[in-house]
Amino acid sequence: LNNHSFICFDPVEKIESKNGHLTITNEKENISLEDCPFETLKKRLAHYKKEEEETSFPFTGGAAGYFGYDLARGIEKLPACAQAHPDVPDMCIGIYDRLFSFDHKNNTAHFLVYAENKEEAKKRFLQISEEQIPPSPKKNTPLQWAPEGSDEEYKNKIRNIIDYIYAGEVFQANLSRRWEASLPETFDPFAHYLHLRKTNPAPFAAYMNFGSLKIASTSPERFLSVKGRNVETRPIKGTLPSSKNPNLLLGSEKNRAENMMIVDLMRNDLSKVCENRSVCVPQLCGLETFEGVHHLVSIVKGTLRKKYGPVDLLKACFPGGSITGAPKVRAMEIIETLEPYRRGPYCGALGYIGFNGQMDTSITIRTLVYSGDTVTLQSGGGIVYDSNPEEELQETCDKAQKIFESFEPPEKKEDAA
Repeated sequence: LNNHSFICFDPVEKIESKNGHLTITNEKENISLEDCPFETLKKRLAHYKKEEEETSFPFTGGAAGYFGYDLARGIEKLPACAQAHPDVPDMCIGIYDRLFSFDHKNNTAHFLVYAENKEEAKKRFLQISEEQIPPSPKKNTPLQWAPEGSDEEYKNKIRNIIDYIYAGEVFQANLSRRWEASLPETFDPFAHYLHLRKTNPAPFAAYMNFGSLKIASTSPERFLSVKGRNVETRPIKGTLPSSKNPNLLLGSEKNRAENMMIVDLMRNDLSKVCENRSVCVPQLCGLETFEGVHHLVSIVKGTLRKKYGPVDLLKACFPGGSITGAPKVRAMEIIETLEPYRRGPYCGALGYIGFNGQMDTSITIRTLVYSGDTVTLQSGGGIVYDSNPEEELQETCDKAQKIFESFEPPEKKEDAA
């Protein structure tokens, strides 16, 4: 899906949101205000709008960062039951006017910078501090992962959702489970990410460093992309371990039903900002295999109306239907009552929105969130009327397994083989 990678650094502005409170920081000012994060981002991108030549690079500068799941509270009225993390913002975005771009297809690298002239561009390039990138660890660091609640408690929550479905309140709800581990003082999240992207490659792998908060993602799922006015989303629903015959997944009525419910939801969300009759489904329940798992992946496309931009699209579809359920709002209300902790970055979106109007974002799944001396990992799945609690529990473990394995010492893996 992606032939490019980017390294963004030294943002000209930072935008952070926590519980509806926004902070904007740049060279000249530090502003705090109560405002919609999406509308604020749209205004700030317009403020920094740059003139640029036509280029083949998908991202030449603009906003990059993450949009946490709980930004939905500014869009919909939701109950407040789950515990929020005091140190994890709902949104962290930087606006960047210089970056490194890597074209993997052509095996080339470029430094992109906005400047008045070539001399100024060269000066800004030479200002880059030479920082040593930490090497991949020779030995992985084993961690003791503690699950949130017992297996039986998780299965009871699944049964609760099934009761909601039979009561006619939802068709599907996505329930997740969280694991947490303490970090040794010498642990290097970036070094581990370099190892993780080799052992668990994914089309939307990303690492973000926000100081005490760091995110390492190996997401396989595109949320929303914009090229010109062409819009695409690729919802994933339906999972099977890659060790099993993929035809079992293709022939599963349950998994196809899960996927089709979310396709309908995404078609509806895209229609809010796309041209009439432009939304279409060129791929329904296609099979795609990633590290450790097979998935059913659909593709929904549309044409953005001229009066809307990428931020409008993001707000109209946020959060992604594949990690909420259908109907979306009622599913989110149920999730809030069953999951003890706010999701934070998990199940939100991660990616970039360029000055040139292009956007690409992933659903933030298969993602490690480092905060202080702890790291968390969450995985989940869509619950429908005929879900088997034991099988759904196993699916959450299958999705997390490859990430857990990335922390195991090599000799342990060899012994297990």
